[in-house]
Amino acid sequence: MENKLANPAPLGLMGFGMTTILLNLHNFGLFPVSAVILSMGIFYGGIAQIIAGILSFQREKTFAGTAFISYGFFWLSLVGIWLLPGLGIKAAEETPATFFACYLGIWGIFTGFMWWGTWGGSKVQQFVFLSLTLLFFLLTLNKVTGNETIGIIAGGLGVICGSSAIYLAMAELLEEVKNEKVLPY
Repeated sequence: MENKLANPAPLGLMGFGMTTILLNLHNFGLFPVSAVILSMGIFYGGIAQIIAGILSFQREKTFAGTAFISYGFFWLSLVGIWLLPGLGIKAAEETPATFFACYLGIWGIFTGFMWWGTWGGSKVQQFVFLSLTLLFFLLTLNKVTGNETIGIIAGGLGVICGSSAIYLAMAELLEEVKNEKVLPY
């Protein structure tokens, strides 16, 4: 008897997309970092993506597994960067902006290589990774310069990036549910 696993990509993409939108509403200047972003970063952007990544590896989808697990741990590490300084641990003091820029920059480099891995595949997936690469580099530049305008531009791009991930999630989900391509991707 064949044991076919469901496609975990819609779950991972929704976790990424929704969490990315909420964080970038903050970057856009509309809301402060709050329990909404922290909780989404831990549970949906973090844990749900890690689960989707593990399931992707079980389906022998190395790219998807690497992406979902990596970005799931990105969200968990970001929440850690924000919360650990409040615990009073000397080694976990607040991160200087330039070091935080290094963190964001290394994620931008990783994401650029992941974008390269999308070439020849879905145009929407290519857009998600290209816009995320640009987002990481804009956020890096924002942290290095302290320029608020760059942060606002990054916030707008982040909302677009997260929205494109949600679109891709729904395109894949609806295709499976309806047994036909409903949304182009």
